Amino acid sequence: MSAGAYLVKAQEAIDRVASTQLENVARAADLMVEGIGRGGVIQVFGTGHSQAVAMEIAGRAGGLIPANRIALRDLVLENGESPSILADPHLERDPGLAQRLYDATPTDPSDVFVIISNSGINGSIVGLASVAKENGHPLIAITSLDHSGQVESRHPSGAKLSELADVVLDNGGPFGDAALPLPGGGAVCAVSTITSALLAQFLTAEVVRRLLDAGEEPPVYLSANVPGGDSHNDALLKRYEGRIRRGG
Repeated sequence: MSAGAYLVKAQEAIDRVASTQLENVARAADLMVEGIGRGGVIQVFGTGHSQAVAMEIAGRAGGLIPANRIALRDLVLENGESPSILADPHLERDPGLAQRLYDATPTDPSDVFVIISNSGINGSIVGLASVAKENGHPLIAITSLDHSGQVESRHPSGAKLSELADVVLDNGGPFGDAALPLPGGGAVCAVSTITSALLAQFLTAEVVRRLLDAGEEPPVYLSANVPGGDSHNDALLKRYEGRIRRGG
């Protein structure tokens, strides 16, 4: 049990993703570029710690401007529901949230959905994936196939995120996510946030490469903390007025 031991496990997971997922990343990037080319945006959703991965795709320096992060808080901020619902620690398991989240999101038929969930089984995750597919959106999943394959879905349909997606990006995380076993049972030190963030940046790099190859200027954020960052971002955001929510 040490930082060095964790580094070994994390590097193994990174190498596993790098050696097995680049073909799937390319397929996902093709879907994203096609959607952006038709005027769509990338709709990104994750709950729990997967929100951190969603933030790697939507709304950060070096990322794609046509990307919108969907969050459970949108039920309050956009739908006007009671803030008390956010106090429920199991809110992400509720399949009834999916249609409400979709209705609270300014979508277009050209939008591509990226849904992140390590387990891929919770009601809101599977539910929103189902609603996205029912509405004709391409769906990209970032998940752990090892973990998802060993647990039952919490959605009434019995489906899992990976079963609904057009492209699945496996984050290579182990069952239970944590990588270092404890002597008395259990484990510590998760890896999925690292490998899922890596996949998110792979997607950005491949989308930008395709846009550059096509002779197009990639619509990407500059850091708001460098000179000219705000003006650069504001000019590009005007293209997607009303489609992208700003803020943390």
